[in-house]
Amino acid sequence: MTWILFLLLGLALGAGVGYLIRQSLATKRTSTAEATAEKILNEAKSKEQQILLEAKEKAIKVLDEVKRDEQSRRVELSEYQKKLEKRESLFDQKILELQTAQQKILDKEKLVDEAKAKVEAMAGEEMKKLEAVAKLTTEEAKDRLLKIVEERYQNDLMSRIRKIEQEDTETVETKAREILMPVIERMGASVVSDTTTTNVSLPSDDLKGRIIGREGRNIKVLEYLTGCEIVVDDTPGMITVSGFSPIRRQITKRALDKLLKDGRIQPARIEGAVEEAKKELAQDIKKAGEDALFQVGVAGVDPKLVQILGRLKYRTSYGQNVLNHSIEVAFISGMLAEELGANVSVAKRGGLFHDIGKAVDHDVQGGHPEIGYNILKKFGMPEEVAYNSLGHHEDKPKTLEAEIVKAADAISGARPGARKDSVEQYVQRLEDLEKTAASFPGVEKAYAIAAGREVRVFVRPQEIDDFAAVRLAQDVARKIEAELQYPGEIRVTIIRETRIVEYAK
Repeated sequence: MTWILFLLLGLALGAGVGYLIRQSLATKRTSTAEATAEKILNEAKSKEQQILLEAKEKAIKVLDEVKRDEQSRRVELSEYQKKLEKRESLFDQKILELQTAQQKILDKEKLVDEAKAKVEAMAGEEMKKLEAVAKLTTEEAKDRLLKIVEERYQNDLMSRIRKIEQEDTETVETKAREILMPVIERMGASVVSDTTTTNVSLPSDDLKGRIIGREGRNIKVLEYLTGCEIVVDDTPGMITVSGFSPIRRQITKRALDKLLKDGRIQPARIEGAVEEAKKELAQDIKKAGEDALFQVGVAGVDPKLVQILGRLKYRTSYGQNVLNHSIEVAFISGMLAEELGANVSVAKRGGLFHDIGKAVDHDVQGGHPEIGYNILKKFGMPEEVAYNSLGHHEDKPKTLEAEIVKAADAISGARPGARKDSVEQYVQRLEDLEKTAASFPGVEKAYAIAAGREVRVFVRPQEIDDFAAVRLAQDVARKIEAELQYPGEIRVTIIRETRIVEYAK
């Protein structure tokens, strides 16, 4: 029991001693921390003072530099100000000098105007005196002088004009011959006219009745399916197919040939023959277009355009087959383009398709140049190729290739034997030519000669002088170009003569 008390007492003493030791250690640590903190504060204050001193020194240096810069700027501004003041004084002086010079010019101008007015007044007075002496006004005197000069030098003027025209014509013709002769020599194609026939030969006249059929039913069905009129007259061994479209006429002719060969002529068989003729003709048209492209050497053309080109095989112009004419124009255009340094490909294509509008001009409203241009643009032809369809009918085509195609078209159409007219067309063309030439005032008579290649115009000499005759020839030629259609070119000759008759008695 006693030892337990001693044990408890020892524990209490140990705890008290431990508390005292802990308190002593804590006090010692606190004093040490305070000393450290005080030391750190002292060091911070000393560094602060040092930084403040350095900052003050830098501030003083910066202020000094700013003051020096300001001083130098003030000096520079002062110098600039002096220069500006000096320039302003010079400008003021120049302005005064200019004002003085301007005033002098105005004064001189005023003096000149006054002098001019005096001169004009004097000239007016002198003119009035001259008019009073001459008894003519200024305009009357001018007209009389011009008339005298015109009468005196009219012959010289006319001879000079004729000489210039003759020299220009000779030069152009010589150059044209140099270019065209090699081309024409190389292009030695046949010029035999190929006319699409519309007549169907019959083995026997008895077949006419079978073609007509009972109460005309066979011929009515055939005309209804083909759109052509079939003329059955008294002509022995032949019937005539009449229609505006050459393609329809050809279908009708082929269908009739099939019916005559088969011998069975009745509505059902007629319908089958017409369908067969259409298929055969479509194949023939396609082949004709492909052959034309191969012959000329043109590729990359839309198949539908090839089909339209082949239709020209059954189209004629003045008796000339249009497809053969187009092929010939393509060859001539290519040769001319080589001679002149133009685009050969464009010239060939333009020549081949220049009359493409004639393939459908029976079915489409408008002239064949515009129709052809629209067709070529529709099927993707370049503008320089499509324009040839328009350009070969214009007076002054816009491109060199169009000029070449126009010349090639004229060469192909004007060659001997290439084209022909019916008697009615020929007579009508000559009459229109004579009427056009005789429609001008002062014309006494007009005659178309050389198969319409020349028109000779006789004028009244008292109404048309030599100078007016030249203008009349030009006017007649322009009117013929504007109003008439004709192959090749027409020569206009003006004849003016004065006959004086006297009798010796």
